[in-house]
Amino acid sequence: MKFDIPANRTVNASGEKTVMIKTTGHERIHFTVVLSCLADRTKLHPVVIFKRKTLSKGAKFPQGVTVKAHPKGWMDIDGTKEWLNKVWNKRAGALLGKRGMMVWDMFRAHITDEIKEEVGKLNTDMCVIPGGLTSVLQPLDVCINKPFKDRVRQLWTEWIASGDVKTTKSGNMMKPDITVVSAWVKQAWDDIPADMVKRAFIKCSISNAMDGSEDNAVYEDDNQSDSDVDDGDDGDSVHDYYDDNEYTEQDFVQLFGECDSDDDNDFEGFE
Repeated sequence: MKFDIPANRTVNASGEKTVMIKTTGHERIHFTVVLSCLADRTKLHPVVIFKRKTLSKGAKFPQGVTVKAHPKGWMDIDGTKEWLNKVWNKRAGALLGKRGMMVWDMFRAHITDEIKEEVGKLNTDMCVIPGGLTSVLQPLDVCINKPFKDRVRQLWTEWIASGDVKTTKSGNMMKPDITVVSAWVKQAWDDIPADMVKRAFIKCSISNAMDGSEDNAVYEDDNQSDSDVDDGDDGDSVHDYYDDNEYTEQDFVQLFGECDSDDDNDFEGFE
C-alpha cells in the first residue's frame, strides 16, 4: 500500500481541464500489509512493514497489530518465518497441536525449502495456489482486499481533510506518521465483517460443505477480486510497481521467482 491513497474519482464542474487533488506527495512511497484469516471467520493480527532500518523506541503503536521495519519495506523469508511463529502459530488450537491447512500463493518466500521445513514443524499442511490463479483461489484477493483498502482510503481522506496534517518548515505537508498508518490498518481490519471472511473461503471452494449445498457459491458474482474492481488505482502490475520503486530484476526474482511456465509440476496440495 501507499502513504497517499487518494480516490480515483472526484466531483468538479464539467469542462474543467485541471483538477487539483490534495495529497502529501507520497503516492509512491509504499509499505507492506500482511493480512491473514481463517475459514471459521477469525481474523489474525495484521502485520505492517515499513521501509526503514529501525522503529523509533518511543513510538506508540495500537495493540493487535505487529509493526516491523525492513530496509526495502517488504516481506522476505525471515519475515515469513517470524509470521509463522508469532501469528499463524498463535491461532486458536495451534498450541494444542490441532492440525491446520494453510493456503497461500507462490510468493518466493512461501515456497523455499527453509519455509516448508518451518511449516512442517507447526503441524500444518501447506497448499500453494498455482501462479496466475490468485485472483480466483485466494480468499483475501477475491473478497477482502478491496473493502479493506477502501476503508483505509476513507480513513486517509478523513485525516487529510482534518487539521491533523503536519507540515515542514517550508509549508509542505508531511506524510502520515507510521503510528497513524498502523492505526488505520488495525481499524480497517477490525471493520471487515466476520461473515465476509467466512464467505470468502466458501467463494474460493476451500471450506464448502461436503454435502455439496454450497458448491454454487463459486459461480455467484456477488464478489469480485481486488484486481478486477480496483479500477486502476491499486491494480498496477507487479512489474510496474517495482519499476516505480527502482528495484532491479534480481530483486524481483528474489521475491517472486521466475516468470510462470507451462510446467504444473510445482503445484503442491489438493491431490
